[in-house]
Amino acid sequence: MKRRSFVLSALALAGTSPAQGIPEFRLSTAIGPAFALGKAGERWSALLNEQAAGVHEVRHYPGAALAARDALREFGALRDGAVDMAVGSALAWSAQLPVFGVYGLPWIAPEPREQEALASAPAVRERIEDAAASAGVVVVSTAALGERAIATFDGGVTAQAALAGRAIRTVPIPLILQTLAALGARPASMPLADAQAQFAARKLDGQEGPASTLAAARVAASGLKFVTRWGAFADAMVFAVRQSLWSRWSPAQQAAVRAAAADAAREAGALAREDAAFGELVKQGVDVVRPTPAQRAALRAAVDRVWANWTASIGAELVAAAQAAVQKT
Repeated sequence: MKRRSFVLSALALAGTSPAQGIPEFRLSTAIGPAFALGKAGERWSALLNEQAAGVHEVRHYPGAALAARDALREFGALRDGAVDMAVGSALAWSAQLPVFGVYGLPWIAPEPREQEALASAPAVRERIEDAAASAGVVVVSTAALGERAIATFDGGVTAQAALAGRAIRTVPIPLILQTLAALGARPASMPLADAQAQFAARKLDGQEGPASTLAAARVAASGLKFVTRWGAFADAMVFAVRQSLWSRWSPAQQAAVRAAAADAAREAGALAREDAAFGELVKQGVDVVRPTPAQRAALRAAVDRVWANWTASIGAELVAAAQAAVQKT
């Protein structure tokens, strides 16, 4: 009986009859399954398809294929109906819904245990869920995605002076761009092939990103021999469903979707993957640098204006809840 009910709701949503084929729900991720975020999306879709036993298909579309190949537009695609489900980066989604930026505020959660605490904090998640629901999106689950690092040619980034006037390649996420600019860097976004040419000509001075991305790009081959685990940006993976789809599922179906998301996050093992990526970078010839707590505090103090501006956009109560969750660790 439960399966019959699910089939009927799925057909009504997809506008597809059995004669026309099974309904398809589109699940977006910004990257492919070689990385934790894409792996989580792949596993979430696979687990849901196993439950459905052929009555519908959740199809995984990696590479933000349904959002003009732009991770920063993925939340909007979910909100507007081009995407039915998604596993997204909170940092990327903060470009369209600022509350997601709470997970990536500079130096809010520099250590993995703090990132886990922040991603799982009920007081934080409830406020995120309320804000997303107001935009027509249901946040099903959140999980720590790991930290972002910075690769450079000549020493680690342990003080603001190390970034002064330096051109740093990064993704065009507003929170990251504003933080780097506040530290005196010149953030730049460009395709990898162009960046490699710029590195060879020493017109780019560094690369910001997750350790897994830096290892996959083999930054050491471009001469970037230092990678700093500076703790500036944490991230979270966000499992979400379009509200109009979610509202037509029964409580039992919703619970099954939530459980599958939690399983997918656990199987993706984002924090373990990122930690292993730092080990791979060392094998590639990179020196991994860790700033001291005092050095991190000085870097954090240099971006007070960024904190103030984003706190106004995120909401002071949500930022306070996030800080309290981290401090408990």
